Amino acid sequence: MNSKDARGIIISVSLLVCMGILMVYSSTVLMSMKKYSNSFHYLLSHIFTVFVGTAAMIILSRTDYMTLRRPLFRIASYQISLVHVLLIVSFILLLLVFVPGIGIAAKGARRWIWLWVITFQPSEFVKIVMVIFLADYMDKNLHRMKDLRYGIIIPVGVMIAFQGIIILQPDFGAVMSLGILTMGLLLLGGVRLNYIGAMFLAALPAIYILITSSSYRMKRIMSFTDPWKDPLSSGFQLIQSFIAFGNGGLTGLGLGGSKQKLYFLPEVHTDFIYSLIGEELGLIGAVFVLALFFYLFIKGIKVAGKTSDTFSYFLTIGLTMMIGVQVIINFAVTTGLMPTKGLPLPFVSYGGSSLLINLAAVGILINISKKNDTRITENRMYIDSSASRNSYMFNKPQRGQR
Repeated sequence: MNSKDARGIIISVSLLVCMGILMVYSSTVLMSMKKYSNSFHYLLSHIFTVFVGTAAMIILSRTDYMTLRRPLFRIASYQISLVHVLLIVSFILLLLVFVPGIGIAAKGARRWIWLWVITFQPSEFVKIVMVIFLADYMDKNLHRMKDLRYGIIIPVGVMIAFQGIIILQPDFGAVMSLGILTMGLLLLGGVRLNYIGAMFLAALPAIYILITSSSYRMKRIMSFTDPWKDPLSSGFQLIQSFIAFGNGGLTGLGLGGSKQKLYFLPEVHTDFIYSLIGEELGLIGAVFVLALFFYLFIKGIKVAGKTSDTFSYFLTIGLTMMIGVQVIINFAVTTGLMPTKGLPLPFVSYGGSSLLINLAAVGILINISKKNDTRITENRMYIDSSASRNSYMFNKPQRGQR
């Protein structure tokens, strides 16, 4: 039987996924009819991903997550575990996007590969692998995390290796989210604040060069500061997002009643699906979605607080943070608090890779929660058994007593 925390995680994620199915259909029905003469094309594709992701979640929820760090074989004096294999697989998948016939190019970027019947974005897989790696690494080197070599050079070196490949695709949003996720975990792992600050300052010139060297990134920055300066080009998407929220008001226009999805708001079914929620379900619907994410985040923190070892703790915090960072960035982008970035809303947006990876992460969280519950139950049984034995020994009738 699932623990209370596990049930809370399952309920919140299930509601978000159901909300996503409704909003994906609402946002794609016209586009699907125009492109494929079938109003259910995108919906069926999304449901298929939900099915695969749910299967992955169930499997991982029933598979001991400690398997991720168990040794597989030895090379010289180094133990190779599944964590290291996943790192290698991640690098290979990232490189495959540049291979003709395997990698898929769209809108000037090569971020996807063709896997059987679906397309897959390796940068999404990198996020969860990086969380697993850092949890394992910090657990093994917790007493050395204040050292420059172990606290910064090694883990940040792995992060930069991933980022270097991702930026070539290019995918600036994934680079930024991976950096935030890594720095956040290292900070929790005990890395010195001055090291983190130095890393941030060192990264600023690189960020500046990446932004200024790309015309479309510069346009996004300019449209963020003043979207009405170029309302028909760089500022168009953000302005249409504002209009969607404004149209929704308190209670919304009703499911299917959006006007902005009529080819006014680009990427309405992926990056800007939260704007559609605000338009069709109003402020009440938008706040309800945020409340579900907040509840999921709180449950993740509670699961982390009940863990009995540092690997489980860092893994739980990392997976919760991985989902939380995407939610915060998506919310900030759609409401104009951050420059536009291509990050979907977890569990809600159309997009196979993100949905699949986030559901897999939830499966691991459920598994950790169930293990916590089992351990706590066993401890209580041991304490009750010990108390019963002590009570019997203390009150045992002495020889000669009746």
